[in-house]
Amino acid sequence: MHEPVTLPHHAIVTAPGASPSRCMLVLHGIFGSGGNFRTFTRALVTACPDWAFVLVDLRAHGLSTSLPPPHTLGAAADDLVRLGAALPFDVRGVIGHSFGGKVALAYADRRRGELDQLWVLDSTPSARPSGMDRVGAAKILAMLESFPAELPSRERFLELVTSHGVSRAEADWLAMNVRREGDAFRFRLDLAAIRDLLADYFAQDLWPVVERPDGRRRTGFVIGGRSDTVSADDRARLASLAAKDPTLSVHVLPNAGHWVHVDDPEGLLRILGAALGG
Repeated sequence: MHEPVTLPHHAIVTAPGASPSRCMLVLHGIFGSGGNFRTFTRALVTACPDWAFVLVDLRAHGLSTSLPPPHTLGAAADDLVRLGAALPFDVRGVIGHSFGGKVALAYADRRRGELDQLWVLDSTPSARPSGMDRVGAAKILAMLESFPAELPSRERFLELVTSHGVSRAEADWLAMNVRREGDAFRFRLDLAAIRDLLADYFAQDLWPVVERPDGRRRTGFVIGGRSDTVSADDRARLASLAAKDPTLSVHVLPNAGHWVHVDDPEGLLRILGAALGG
């Protein structure tokens, strides 16, 4: 008999006194966790009390460290299908940021005809073959792989990260994954699993998910105006598709960088609040 596969760790956010019957999965980026969206979803659930929001720790992130390989976008999407079957709400939508945006696309492909909403936050459906050499997340991964397995303090971790030119804010965010083990401190994430996930993220072309309307689902892209994650060519491709497909919308937050929910939470809240029915 096969052992049951552990579900991804998750937390459910609902408005006080609300009794929603449907929920939205919320997916973070690489190196993150579901908690990255806790502040934003507390505001969003106030605007949309008939939705519950499920903050997921994707495989190999946060507290979802016991999910078995392969570590791929497809496996992460399959995790979400299993999670949905165990939730007390009907999963009717998904929001994903960055790496989580592409997982959201893979998940929506598995749930064709079953979701109402798909929101992709500053992420592109395109494959990026050179991503492991050029994109910042891959450079951060290589930096982390170069560190000793054990460090004397969290402060030493921060010193090493900032010495590589990483901002103190991003260093503090990465340090959320540093944990004490006895007399030493370790980065808690399995970097080999993260490398597998990131490589598959760059390898996958998920434009077919965007280009094939399923007759039910509304799909929205929110792009940071100061971010280069979604290239000019990809922005033009999305705009061309949206001009022909009323179920697809594209929104640009001019003053936001890649972290749209941090850089312009009010703008993102206006877009999602209107789309999810207020």
